[in-house]
Amino acid sequence: MQWQCLPFEQLTTHQLYDLLKLRVDVFVVEQNCPYPDLDNSDRQAGTHHLLGYKNDVLVAYLRLLPPGATYANTSIGRVLTAASERGTGAGHELLQQGLKYAEQLWPNHTIDIGAQSHLQHYYSRYGFDVTSDEYLEDGIPHVDMRLGKGIVCE
Repeated sequence: MQWQCLPFEQLTTHQLYDLLKLRVDVFVVEQNCPYPDLDNSDRQAGTHHLLGYKNDVLVAYLRLLPPGATYANTSIGRVLTAASERGTGAGHELLQQGLKYAEQLWPNHTIDIGAQSHLQHYYSRYGFDVTSDEYLEDGIPHVDMRLGKGIVCE
């Protein structure tokens, strides 16, 4: 997989189209959840977009947000892999790359996420701990999770 981590201003129109299409395909169509995906966080100062390509096709994506954007701490969101890549390890590679880039962008920072509840085990494998009760976000059960300061990912 080839990785690119870019701020909004450096995304090409094709990259932006591809990442928005992939987010809609997964979060709106697959999960049958119409929600306001365009929340202005994509273009907020400091936000970076991690794009994972396989054979020049975008198949993995996540958004890295600076402290104060959505949580007081650094955060990772919109984590997804294309349906064709699930079960191949692409999701694990995506999160590993995301944590690596977060550490490069904001060394020794705590990372908060809002995880779909059924993915708690996935995130806990990387050291995230649940920090909230379950809540509904856009009709889907979520929990907040946190990765402590100074976690260095290999």
